[in-house]
Amino acid sequence: MADNPHKSLQAGPEQILYAKVLEKGMYFGLLLLIITYVIYVFGIVKPYVPLADVPKYWSMPVSQYLHDANIPHGWGWISMVYFSDFLNFIPVAMLAGVTIICFLCTAPVLFRQNDKLYGVLALVEAAILCVAASGILGTGGH
Repeated sequence: MADNPHKSLQAGPEQILYAKVLEKGMYFGLLLLIITYVIYVFGIVKPYVPLADVPKYWSMPVSQYLHDANIPHGWGWISMVYFSDFLNFIPVAMLAGVTIICFLCTAPVLFRQNDKLYGVLALVEAAILCVAASGILGTGGH
């Protein structure tokens, strides 16, 4: 019988680094989510949309909600982080960006291993994700 080809597979140093950065970023983001949730729920910081008004916005399309509540679209929420209902966007954005950090951390390892193609691909992937997240192409979800 042939040996199991998966027995000899091991993660490379760039994969281990990627996983470690992803794990730390995920735990840090989760901690921030919990903290900002507590701030919101316990009213430590005033929300922009009062909790009593939230149900009236639930059934609205996003564009109507943004218009009726006078909320900027896209990255405009950054100017509103002093309200608790927008403060929790920080860890969400951070969690979405952890992959970018992972690619940026692994690229130098790939270049040190003389794996130039994958090093370049890691940098290109990070750049593509940054452009996509920026909304400059006008294709963002907001």
